[in-house]
Order: sequence, then structure tokens, then C-alpha cells
Amino acid sequence: MAAPRRRSPKAPLLAHPLVRRAGILLAVSLVLSFALVAYLFGLTSGFFGRLMGATFVWFVLLGVTFLAVVPFVNWAAENWFGRTWAEAPTPQPTRRPRAANTPKPARYAPRPAEKDPKS
Repeated sequence: MAAPRRRSPKAPLLAHPLVRRAGILLAVSLVLSFALVAYLFGLTSGFFGRLMGATFVWFVLLGVTFLAVVPFVNWAAENWFGRTWAEAPTPQPTRRPRAANTPKPARYAPRPAEKDPKS
């Protein structure tokens, strides 16, 4: 009889990159919401209810932004426009020298004197 096959050791759940990113976003959301709720309402009754609601809102906003929108934009730029477009260096703008015979434009040209309507 053959020896039983050993299972490959699985990485713990917290080591998964997506879970780690979500944990970081949750911590940032908690800090932001704590600062906002404490500044706006103080440490009065209902503080923890407001804190949990604000944490949920921050987590959803940050999660959608950094776990969905940013990766999608990166994927779209790479797949729709090509890798060369995404990695191409941005050209520096060229400064053209001003012609020697052209006067500099006045920023504030003096207005002509207005006539007094009463006279």
C-alpha cells in the first residue's frame, strides 16, 4: 500500500495579498473616520455608532477606488493601448525662444479714461 499523499502547506488566509490590502484599507478607514467623527461630534453618546457607519463608508469608497477602479484603469491601458503606450516616457515640452523683434505683452494694459456721464 502506498503512503498517503501529503498536502501542500497552504498559506494562512491573512497572507493573501487581497486580504492584506483590504486590511490596510480597513485600518486607514478606521483612522480617517475616527478623526472625522471625533472632530465633528466629539466623544458624546452615539460615538461608536457614528464611527462604525463612517468606517463602512470610508472602506467602501477606498475599496472601490483602490481594489477596482485603479486596477481596471491599469488593465485597460495595457490591453487596449498596448504595453508600449503604458511604458512610453512622456516627452518634455519644448520651449521656443521668443523672436527678438516681438515686444513682450503687457499683462495689464491701461484702460482708456472714461468720460463722466453727468457732464
